[in-house]
Amino acid sequence: MQSAVIEMLSAIGDDPAREGLQDTPRRISEMYAEIFEGLWNDPRDYLKVVFQVAHDEMVILRNIPFYSMCEHHFLPFHGEAHVGYIPDGKVVGISKLARVVEGFARRPQIQEQLTSQIAEAIMEVLTPDGVAVVIEAEHLCMTMRGVKKPGSRMVTSAMRGNFKQSAVTRAEFLSLVHGHH
Repeated sequence: MQSAVIEMLSAIGDDPAREGLQDTPRRISEMYAEIFEGLWNDPRDYLKVVFQVAHDEMVILRNIPFYSMCEHHFLPFHGEAHVGYIPDGKVVGISKLARVVEGFARRPQIQEQLTSQIAEAIMEVLTPDGVAVVIEAEHLCMTMRGVKKPGSRMVTSAMRGNFKQSAVTRAEFLSLVHGHH
């Protein structure tokens, strides 16, 4: 990784040996190990410890902050994820939902795929009656370069099971996520 960073610094026309850049290859290498740690873990593992409960109403964790890297430009995108599911006898600790979001976000990614991966993992491991995921994010590949539209946010959703089949269930989730009780 460090030699690749040295090559990149040279390729953009800078001097990797100059004082301000001497430690940059090491710093970038350590940073990439952290922000791409999701490549070495399976986020589904966070969902394996479940509790048997009779609760069959919606469980929602909203406003989960996340940071990811756009796989097209290797620039960050960041925002909030909202995750809900309707248990079918099994629930997980709510921190585990946040860990699933983080696990999939910490890899080269696109928002549409991130949204689907979170929904699929929960659907697969918890086998709930339904899963809903909404992600709102700002993409630096669009705000600091290209079209340069800071503040614009992309919204994606993935609905599975009851959330996909029932407009009423979907509307309830969306109203709870956006704080309209």
